[in-house]
Amino acid sequence: MNTILLIHGPNLNRLGTRDPQLYGTLTLDALQQQTRATAQALGYIIRAFQSNHEGALIDWLQENASTAAGIIMNPGALGHYSYALYDALLDTKLPCLEVHLSDIHARESWRAHSVIAPACIAQVSGKKEQGYQEAVKILAEHLKRVNESVVSS
Repeated sequence: MNTILLIHGPNLNRLGTRDPQLYGTLTLDALQQQTRATAQALGYIIRAFQSNHEGALIDWLQENASTAAGIIMNPGALGHYSYALYDALLDTKLPCLEVHLSDIHARESWRAHSVIAPACIAQVSGKKEQGYQEAVKILAEHLKRVNESVVSS
């Protein structure tokens, strides 16, 4: 499988107009186009989804995980309190990267803690849209290492 699920949580549909100093100037569509191009160059395709609703994110994840190699998720504020999302990520048994456009460690204290981080292989924070490109590269390298270890076993 060469599909990466790209999941965007609450308020990310407002990218491009929502506090550009924190979140950058790209729209969600433009961000997804850039991410798709990076993934394609590495041999992956992106299947993307955004919702402002926790249950919709979990439903989509459950419906699509069986056809994917990995997940890149910007959970938005859900990353700070959604144990349901954490459980859903664990249930996929897929490698997941958590991405935040802003630097969650340099903002309000409650943002510094992510409850989904333990379900992820890495977190990229504070690099705006470049964080997504970095996440694709980290995930692709991880998948390559996993595939090489399976082949050599």
